[in-house]
Amino acid sequence: MSSLKDSIGPLESDLKAMPPRINVYHDLPFAIMRYDPTDEWELRREIKLLATRLGAMDKEVHIIPMSELLWSALEKVHEKDDEEGLEAVVALERERGYVEAQQQVTTYLSSKVWIPLWDLLAERLASISPQNSVVFLTRVAAMSPGIFHMSMLLDKMHGKTKVATILFYPGGARRKGFRGEREKDSGVKTNRIPG
Repeated sequence: MSSLKDSIGPLESDLKAMPPRINVYHDLPFAIMRYDPTDEWELRREIKLLATRLGAMDKEVHIIPMSELLWSALEKVHEKDDEEGLEAVVALERERGYVEAQQQVTTYLSSKVWIPLWDLLAERLASISPQNSVVFLTRVAAMSPGIFHMSMLLDKMHGKTKVATILFYPGGARRKGFRGEREKDSGVKTNRIPG
């Protein structure tokens, strides 16, 4: 059995419990399941299978790809200011390079002037009943390597939802982020599913 399946088993058990046993804080019902980035395709298959099994137990599973939130944010930025958004980022990358373009996207996702990622996620979660639902946040690599740190997202999500949420995180063990790089520690305590 792969280590990925070894991690899915306890997660499934915790999600089937009533109430789910995933959160450390009542106002931050998040757990992080770390997996090796090379297991991405296997993880996607396992998530679908897990969603099916949970659905058979009358759990409503919502899969929200972080890549979808990223594209949505860029569209909303463009709606606010037609000189900003994806085309502006592409032009900036051509003119000044990837790092500057990435910093601009980070600004879009972390500034109240634009579209804070945590507000966008909270808005998506607001329509989901916390009673019998679970959310899987997937495709987190869309935020790599430095577009948006997931520790900041979790920090900003305090008190914004009651829906059990699992962040599937493609990164190294022991506080290492994408491709083994260290991610800033926000001090937020979440349940970490071994992986």
